[in-house]
Amino acid sequence: MRPLRRGFRFTPLHLAGWLFADMLLVLALVSMGDRGDPLAAQAAATRPSPSASSTDASEPSPEPSPTPQGPRSVERKPVKVHVTAAVGDTTQMVRQLRTATARYEGRAAAFVLTFGQAVEPSDGQAYAHEINKSLRKARPDMFTDATTRDFWNGGSAGAADLEIYFYTR
Repeated sequence: MRPLRRGFRFTPLHLAGWLFADMLLVLALVSMGDRGDPLAAQAAATRPSPSASSTDASEPSPEPSPTPQGPRSVERKPVKVHVTAAVGDTTQMVRQLRTATARYEGRAAAFVLTFGQAVEPSDGQAYAHEINKSLRKARPDMFTDATTRDFWNGGSAGAADLEIYFYTR
């Protein structure tokens, strides 16, 4: 009779979760690498074309590049805004948000991460939610379709830090 061994027995089934996670990571990297760079395409479109005197008359002129089509991209670098207003002071919040976003008028925000400062996490998230509601009052055209997320950041109540990610032009 064989003695029973106690301990961990390896089976290939234990690797199934890791294999799935690795495959998902590879798919994410491939899909990110497959997208073109909209900023590089925009820069290429604004370069001056060669003059007519520099080309041979027998050569056909190159076709202009087509207008990029497909989903819009999101800029990688956020616009950071700091707001200081008392809890419930929507007028001050709207005023500060209008001032801070004035130079971005005409652009559309994709998503906004708002970090409300407070001692307690629930209070910070509630303040961030209040700021995000004020965004839509301050600039309805800019933030109507934007996705917002409310986060907590430790500190004294009455302040928030925003990271606004705009769509590329």
